[in-house]
Order: sequence, then structure tokens, then C-alpha cells
Amino acid sequence: MARRIPLSPQAQAVLAAMPSRRTVLRGALAGGAFAVAGGALAACGTKGTNGNTAGPSAGPLCTVADLSATERKVAFSNWPAYMDEDEKNAEVHPTLVAFKAKTGIDVSYTADINDNNEFYGKIRSQLAACQPIDRDIVVFTDWMAATFIRNGFAAKFNPDKVATFAKNLAPTLRSRQFDPNMEYAAPWQSGLTGIGVNTGVTKEVRTVDELLTRPDLKGKVTCLTEMRDTMGFMLMSNGKDPGNFTTADFDAALEKLKAAVASGQIRRFTGNDYVQDLAKGDIAACIAWSGDVIQLGFENDKIKLVTPDEGMMLWSDNMLIPITSPHAANAMALIDYYYDPKVAAELAAFVNYVCPVAGAQEEMVKIDPDLAQNPLIFPNAEMQAKIKIFKPLTEAEEKEYTGKFQAAIGA
Repeated sequence: MARRIPLSPQAQAVLAAMPSRRTVLRGALAGGAFAVAGGALAACGTKGTNGNTAGPSAGPLCTVADLSATERKVAFSNWPAYMDEDEKNAEVHPTLVAFKAKTGIDVSYTADINDNNEFYGKIRSQLAACQPIDRDIVVFTDWMAATFIRNGFAAKFNPDKVATFAKNLAPTLRSRQFDPNMEYAAPWQSGLTGIGVNTGVTKEVRTVDELLTRPDLKGKVTCLTEMRDTMGFMLMSNGKDPGNFTTADFDAALEKLKAAVASGQIRRFTGNDYVQDLAKGDIAACIAWSGDVIQLGFENDKIKLVTPDEGMMLWSDNMLIPITSPHAANAMALIDYYYDPKVAAELAAFVNYVCPVAGAQEEMVKIDPDLAQNPLIFPNAEMQAKIKIFKPLTEAEEKEYTGKFQAAIGA
């Protein structure tokens, strides 16, 4: 029987309780997109004067001494349930323990990011004023990573210190428009958005239109508060590409969503908290994130993630080094470490999201052959052909579309 690194009860509780890994946008700047074939926010670079090279645009000019050589530590902020855990102690992270043993660098790891906008709001003023935020690595979803870079808050990588990252970043993640030269953002994990179904209470759902109209699902469906995921599905159900649509297309898709709400088909809009309802059978189907449903499926084989006929949405969360980091070299060492295929496989075996590291699939065979063949962790050609990416938005589009979406869902 294949070995699986299980999600601990503590982590399951955190996952069920947290608002969202990629929660709804509220007036953020222009969005980014995970790029299978390019896609996202264009950025032009200028240099800061700090020891770290700052990201593009009119960012702050900060002078920060890198103390990595004398202070062997790094502070890492991430999302909940997004790191491997020891089976007996959820506070112990085996890959971080191994990193310290290898490098002598101590990692202060905190799972304190529950919302892109919320966390960004906490640190934005300090970064703009070149003040420390006591973090050396932060993790943001594509669209917020693009904003972080555009505003000059991201330190530029030293190519000599991230050679493993440069070598092993998956081909599908290279040349993203918000970081075309792989200088500021290193994907931590990626994920797919599909339809989660509890086949213990309903038959499988094969299309978005089924989700929105099938009578046996009325009042038993949830959608996500993440605009790009939910509206991506609405656009696809109308035959439109989320990567290339007009305002008229968006409005027509929004009307379809409103109709499903008004009819009572959609019970509510959620962050990650749909996992409890799906597991208990309180809902029958939902728009869901791949890692969540894979974990639920380990406990209940009736729970499936379905690839709807229209396709799936794809996204990534990215490691970035703030410009005020006093341990940038240590941060780069940690980023580079997670691009070792063996380490990446160990992490992916626990979190069960799409692995961004080339070569990790071969290492996963040694850990869990079943996971190595799971297209929701290592997408095959057939799966990649069904992947859609939400297009980058201008600031004006972001404001308009987010406002319309939030009004429609009652946020």
C-alpha cells in the first residue's frame, strides 16, 4: 500500500477554520496570472539603492545591510496548512529541520497569512517607509505578487544564490509576465480549481451548467468568494476564455451567477470553509481547490475533484523577499532549498497541491507512487490542455469587476 504523509488533526482544524488561501479581492492593484503559456501583468524594472535590489516601479529606496553571514536565521510567513508536519507534533516541520541541519540557518516559521489583502495591508506602510516588518519571506498569490513587485516592495534575487530555483522551476511557470526573468517571485505551490463533489449524496457533476441548474443540487452548491475562480467558471460556462474576455462577457457571466443565486441553487459563497460542509454532506457540490479536496478524499473516498468539461482554473502562491529583509541571503538559501526535487516531493506529499519543481515527480515515486501519478499534483498533458488562466486586469478593471462581483454575492 502506498504511503501517504497525512494532514494532521491540527492542520485539518486550521484548514477548516481559515477564511481562504486566496480570498476575495478588495480594490487591489492590477492582477497577475499563473502562466502556462505566458500570461500576467507586465512589469518594467528599476533598481533600488538598498543591499537588496528592489522591484519595479517607483518603490522606496531603502538601504538595508544583509546580516545573513552573522545572523544565521530567516523569518518565513506563509498560509495555514501549507507546510509539512511531523505526524506526532504539528509544530515540527521535517523539511525545515533538515534545512537547518544542512545550512545552520534557523527558520522562524509562522502560518499567519489568511488573506492576501489583509496581510499586504499590514506591511505596506512599513515597506513604503523602509521600516522592518520582521519577515524575510512572504507568500502571495499571483495577482498580489504582481502588485508587490510593481510597488517596489520585492528584493531582487541574486542569481548565484538561487541557481537550483533557476534550474528546476517547472517550464510552465517560466516567463510569467509579472516576473518574466524569474528575479523576484519563486512559486511555493500551485493549485487547480475544479468542482468538488460528494458522490455519497449525489452523482458526479460534469459541467458548470449542471452545477448551476441541476434540480437535485438546488440549495446544495457553494461557490468561492475568490472572484477569479468563480467568475472564471461562469465565463467558461458561457463559452468564453477567462484569459481573453470583454466587459460585456463578464457582465453576461455575472448574470448567470446572479440567476443561480436568486433561484436558490447556490447556498452561499465561501473561502476554504466549504471543506466541512462537503465532508459532512451538507453540500453536494462546490467550486473547490485541488489540495483541499485531495486531502478530504484521503478520509472519504466519496469526495472527488471533477474536471468539468469546460476546464479548470490554475493559480500559484509565490515566495518573495521584502526589500527591508536583513537576511536576504538566508532567504534565498531557503528558497533554493525548496527547489531540490527531493525536498519538493516531500513537501508536495504533505500539502497535495500542484508541485512547481521539475524532477519532483520522479522523487515522489519513491515516497508515494500513487501521488506521483496524480494529475492534480503533477498535471499531465491531458490535464494541462484543460487549464485556464484568468487574464491580467488593469487597476480600473480590477475595481469595476470586483465591485460588481461583490455586489452579486452580497459581500
